[in-house]
Amino acid sequence: MSHPHPDLGTPPPLADETLRVVALGGLGEIGRNMTVFEYGGKLLIIDCGVLFPEEEQPGVDLILPDFDHIADRLDDVEALVLTHGHEDHIGAVPFLLRQRPDIPLVGSRLTLALLEAKLSEHKIKPELVRVAEGDRLEFGDFDVEFLSVNHSIPDALAVALRTPAGSVLHTGDFKMDQLPLDGRLTDLAGFARFGDEGVDLLLSDSTNAEVPGFVTSERDISGVIDRVFTNADKRVIVACFASHVHRVQQVLDAAHEHGRKVAFVGRSMVRNMGIARDLGYLTVPADLLVDVRSLDDLPPEEVVLISTGSQGEPMSALSRMANRDHQIRIERGDTVILASSLIPGNENSVNRVINGLTRWGAKVVHKGNALVHVSGHAPAGELLYVLNMVRPKHLMPVHGEWRHLRAHADLARLTGMGDDQVVIAEDGVVVDLARGRARITGAVRCGYVYVDGLSVGDVTESALKDRRILGEEGFISVIIAVDSTSGKIVSEPEIHTRGSGIDSQAYDEVLPRIQDTLAIAAADGVTDVTQIRQLVRRSVGRWVNETYRRRPMIVPVVVEV
Repeated sequence: MSHPHPDLGTPPPLADETLRVVALGGLGEIGRNMTVFEYGGKLLIIDCGVLFPEEEQPGVDLILPDFDHIADRLDDVEALVLTHGHEDHIGAVPFLLRQRPDIPLVGSRLTLALLEAKLSEHKIKPELVRVAEGDRLEFGDFDVEFLSVNHSIPDALAVALRTPAGSVLHTGDFKMDQLPLDGRLTDLAGFARFGDEGVDLLLSDSTNAEVPGFVTSERDISGVIDRVFTNADKRVIVACFASHVHRVQQVLDAAHEHGRKVAFVGRSMVRNMGIARDLGYLTVPADLLVDVRSLDDLPPEEVVLISTGSQGEPMSALSRMANRDHQIRIERGDTVILASSLIPGNENSVNRVINGLTRWGAKVVHKGNALVHVSGHAPAGELLYVLNMVRPKHLMPVHGEWRHLRAHADLARLTGMGDDQVVIAEDGVVVDLARGRARITGAVRCGYVYVDGLSVGDVTESALKDRRILGEEGFISVIIAVDSTSGKIVSEPEIHTRGSGIDSQAYDEVLPRIQDTLAIAAADGVTDVTQIRQLVRRSVGRWVNETYRRRPMIVPVVVEV
């Protein structure tokens, strides 16, 4: 998908004392979060994440922000600031550093630790700048202050940005849990203080802008997990994000209380929890953890597995368990907890996993039937609090699909902000802040960059369309030998089909059509191979559509003899 913005032209050259803001991902989607700030010819980037593919993007592993806008200006980048360690905020960093490895990476202790482990897999040695809430650093003309925010991963930060052109507050992902498990509150006093200074532009998390009220505390989940453990007769399998340290801590505590042993399943889960434990973010009671290979020696009522796969990812451990394609086989009486919210677009995948697990006799506990997860994003009531506390001159909703951005804009209007104070942008739209006013001034090309195996950016929308056709409709190949001089057929065409639902006995119906088409073409003096292929494709395509109401990919192969 690309974002050409036909209604917006190329932005003008950046004027003096103007701050330019360009989101290269994260607007109109949940993922690919990346925002570029430009002042005085220098750039500061906040976040650089990935988007995970949907069903209509077959074969794609990851989707990256489009770096083209800054590709020839990477030497102007002062720093890449990371708000927290989730994949939709740090996952694309290795791909950016391939183009310039020495970009300073600025983030909290856990964020940088998770990122450093990821970069080591790419054989990249990064330049790291560790910060904590309350720190204030300068990167060229960018004066950056860091504020603590509560989220579904420890050590998340909001970013207060001061420039000669004006002040910006980027909340990152946040919520306002008043009883967080780690005691780390969102710094509302810091938000208010920065608001008193005057915030020209607020970039605020919009994911739950449609959800009324206030967030449920993480502490409320502990009792539900304990009850699930109490009622579980055999193994308990918990699926959650590999970065959700708080949820994993709750599961470890429940397992310890109920005399069960715990094994981590999935490479990212093992890696991330090892990092969290080493840094002191995860407390593991002695002798609680066991290797997954030793589980057969334990009775099922003493086993807990903590796995990846809460979003139904096809290659995740839980999906493979549901498909009977994993060393761990689901047995009747097992209890599976899906301890995460659904990312929009993943509903079908998750439902397939739930059905697969249920088929083998597991009891599946999920957000739809028990309070086993609370969101990491602020709902409408908390977003209103922030708007009233910060009192920004302008709001730019970020981190959300279109409906979330619009809902956030509506909240801003309820607080008294006018339409001219709310900037609804999408990826590639250029917003300039100058003399206290933020406005859209143009757009830059900003498409999806697909990662497919070792290939980055080589897969196009056209290629994905071909893959969808092949997957849904199959293909028909027609091999024809023609005389290179006359264009006449020298032998009967061969037809091969795969996945098209067409029986080989039906070939007798279409062969005469192909022969008649080519006979007419030869009589008209058509000998060009490309034209012959087109004629065959149209002839076969019409027959398939009329007879089967299908549109498979048709691949004519013309051999000149």
